[in-house]
Amino acid sequence: MSAAGHAAARRGCVRVAAVKTDEVVVVGAGVAGLVCAADLVAQGFDVTIVEASDQPGGRMRSDRRDGFVLDRGFQVLNPAYPQVRKRVALAALDLHPFYQGMLLHGAKGRARIANPASDRRVVKDVWNAGLPGSVRDLAALSAMSVRDGALPVRRLKEQRDESAYAGLRGAGLSAEFIDRVLRPFFAGVFLEPDLETSSRMLHLVWRSMLRGRLALPAAGIGAVPAQLADALPAKCLRLETPVAAVTDEGVALADGGEHAAAAVVVATGPRQAAELVPAIPQVATRTVTTYYHVAARTPLGEPAIIVDERMRILNTVVLSDVCPDYSPDGRALIATSVLGAPPEHAELPLPDVLSEIYRTDTVAWELLATYHVPDALPAMLPPWPLSRPTRIAPRRYVCGDHRATGSVQGAMASGARAAREVAADLRGRGSGS
Repeated sequence: MSAAGHAAARRGCVRVAAVKTDEVVVVGAGVAGLVCAADLVAQGFDVTIVEASDQPGGRMRSDRRDGFVLDRGFQVLNPAYPQVRKRVALAALDLHPFYQGMLLHGAKGRARIANPASDRRVVKDVWNAGLPGSVRDLAALSAMSVRDGALPVRRLKEQRDESAYAGLRGAGLSAEFIDRVLRPFFAGVFLEPDLETSSRMLHLVWRSMLRGRLALPAAGIGAVPAQLADALPAKCLRLETPVAAVTDEGVALADGGEHAAAAVVVATGPRQAAELVPAIPQVATRTVTTYYHVAARTPLGEPAIIVDERMRILNTVVLSDVCPDYSPDGRALIATSVLGAPPEHAELPLPDVLSEIYRTDTVAWELLATYHVPDALPAMLPPWPLSRPTRIAPRRYVCGDHRATGSVQGAMASGARAAREVAADLRGRGSGS
């Protein structure tokens, strides 16, 4: 062992004794890694999570600045996800729901888009927005909603996979309704404007939105991974412990230390995973930037997401209208997400766009923070496998939403699958033992 390794051992970073057959290292404390660790701990394994950052959560993090709650990019929680229902104490999160629909900003003003059966204002708004065939399109959208909501998940997964655009056209929706209404909405969901995402993924996401009302935890989206981390044994999670490499013995730490283990699970984002485990292919990803503004008072007054028909932005929402706890003093906190990185937005007059959308003067609005989120979602092009084996090599595994679906559900399900495969291998029941 190197001098650096001995120094690390004295700090407790290195296991110098023989590796136990039930010892597992999980690299990354995002929700996939936390779920994987929890399932392995429940089966009696000795698990250590090594996380480079100072908090668990991965991309699912929240900060506080001047008393405001700032999620690292605009994020929502769908409490209807099966993995979320199974693993998260939802009542403890104090969830605040969004309006179950959206507001569409277009050339003729603002239109409310939702299930007409639950909000009678919708038909009038869509008609006033000047959408030809809007009644037929609402009927087609309602029929798709009934089908997606009623079909077993297995049937949705078995459908032929094509582009989201082709899937919507196949559901009887007109090209104009898609372009003016659904494309702006799903651009914010999948972080791409061309509806090239897997149609199976679109229908599964639509189903989840029908079955659950999107919400925000009072303490921010980071409360979800924080709750998962708090349920683990005290010594399981090691923060500020970056990993330099996955080795034959376990992992090499960035400070020169080593951590031996019988199995290693890489539960990082796709870019870091490909660096640590070159055997896995690179995954194309989507990038988004969220701008947080503070205003003296709310420019909207309801917990609704606004999308822009012209797609100059992906969406904007007054977070303090959804959850007053996001603001410390009654001022309004507005989150606006734009596709790409900040340098790409140099020509975007964001204050003017927001002034138009919210019908108010934004000169006095304060730009509180900007969050650039690279690798925010995998680019889920068809045919996109909804789940993949996590076993990459004997006793080496990779999990995360990029190995399943780009969602909290996908990340958790992938982490659970990794735990099953690790347990089977270490106990001699799997093909990787």
